[in-house]
Amino acid sequence: MVMVSPMADQNYHDQMNKANTLRLREIIAELPKFCSDFFRGIEPTTSSLTRIAYAYDLRVFFQWLYNSNPSFKNTPIRDLKVDVLDQIKAIDIEEYLDYLTYYKNGENEHLNNETGKKRKLISLRSFYNYYFKKEMILTNPAALVDIPKLHQKEIIRLEIDEVAKMLDQVENGENMTKSQLKYHDKTKVRDLALITLLLGTGIRVSECVGLDLNDVDFNNDGIKIRRKGGYESIIYFGEEVRESLEEYLKERETIIPQSGSEEALFLSMQKKRISVKAIENLVKKYASLVTRLKKITPHKLRSTYGTSLYRETGDIYLVADVLGHKDVNTTKKHYAAIEDSRRRSAANKVKLREKD
Repeated sequence: MVMVSPMADQNYHDQMNKANTLRLREIIAELPKFCSDFFRGIEPTTSSLTRIAYAYDLRVFFQWLYNSNPSFKNTPIRDLKVDVLDQIKAIDIEEYLDYLTYYKNGENEHLNNETGKKRKLISLRSFYNYYFKKEMILTNPAALVDIPKLHQKEIIRLEIDEVAKMLDQVENGENMTKSQLKYHDKTKVRDLALITLLLGTGIRVSECVGLDLNDVDFNNDGIKIRRKGGYESIIYFGEEVRESLEEYLKERETIIPQSGSEEALFLSMQKKRISVKAIENLVKKYASLVTRLKKITPHKLRSTYGTSLYRETGDIYLVADVLGHKDVNTTKKHYAAIEDSRRRSAANKVKLREKD
């Protein structure tokens, strides 16, 4: 056994994976014992966050099974055997999906739309597929249930003028309350660098949080990020991002971080590595000063960047690569409306005959 010192140097992503591993073990301890085989089996091909999401979904499934099916009520969830999966029919899983629409867990109420149901059915399908392929069960009812159809939603993004107004608010805080302005003077340089980076590169909020000082390369105007799935990628930035980062790094040099956050690029007011929640809150704060009709999150800033890049280049494969989409169809789905408008604009580009 290799002993790891608690003082060993670990980056943000290693620390998060460690925390996720401990959390996953806690959830697995609430599931039937045989479920451990599934999570060991998918470990090489999934991220720790994906496994946690599966574990949460399976916990809901087994709690529903225990509470709704009289034949299982005399057996604690932990003691259920793998052959319980063969006792469930496709119609039972359809009933489970209907249950997910609205249910209560103690005092907590839960709602699931088509997206939530789809995710939970996909979790269940992966779970059943594992045991079916290992020939530990004879049936695979989850594969017989249709994936819920998703209704296409309009992508919320900032328009060009809204982007400019939002950055103006970060710089001058013109429409802020007195209490907001009190903190604004202390954070505006950091906030401008952070939001400019999100808008100018399209990186995910988790990728932004994980940035260290040595991940910024001004020689090549690029940042090294850790993508979903753990692989590293270099994303290049333009002059506006460069200027805001350089200005922030001057300020960053004067700050003595808390222990464990010495290498973090972006720090909170407590001088610790900034959190995902803190970035979500500051994006919400600045966006609300510009538009109250749109619910703007860090992911919407990512959509804003993707839209701008696609409009400028018309290259869906470039957009997919920069955003870190493994499947270009994911990108096409998000920017289908723009793609359609580009196709429509082509209708009158080619002239067959000159009119008199």
